[in-house]
Amino acid sequence: MNMTLTTTRISPDWPCQVKTPGTYDWERSAAKWLRDLIPARYASYPALIRHPVLLARHAQIQVQQEIRVARTALQTARAELPVLGLPESVIEHTIKLYAAEVLQLQHIARSVRAVSDALVGRGGGR
Repeated sequence: MNMTLTTTRISPDWPCQVKTPGTYDWERSAAKWLRDLIPARYASYPALIRHPVLLARHAQIQVQQEIRVARTALQTARAELPVLGLPESVIEHTIKLYAAEVLQLQHIARSVRAVSDALVGRGGGR
């Protein structure tokens, strides 16, 4: 007997902390992951708690802002950090840190988009 398994295709950017869409409690795992991406003071707002799609939208905005901050820090580091009296080795390390952070945040942004799209598709806007 040949049994085929049906699997839901999810984005390669899908966060490992979030269960596969359509599985038990996946929206709750998505909301928990999204809450970790936004400032803690937002996590208690009832509208964001009740509406995972709204939470995802806020997380998208938050991560985009963090990308802008990291890019600004990266672009200005070479000119501004020497004025602070930091040694060249610290400046180089800091530049690498900011560059890595921009890449990480871009990956997180793609993950938030994937989760958001899944929530919209599953009626998570209720």
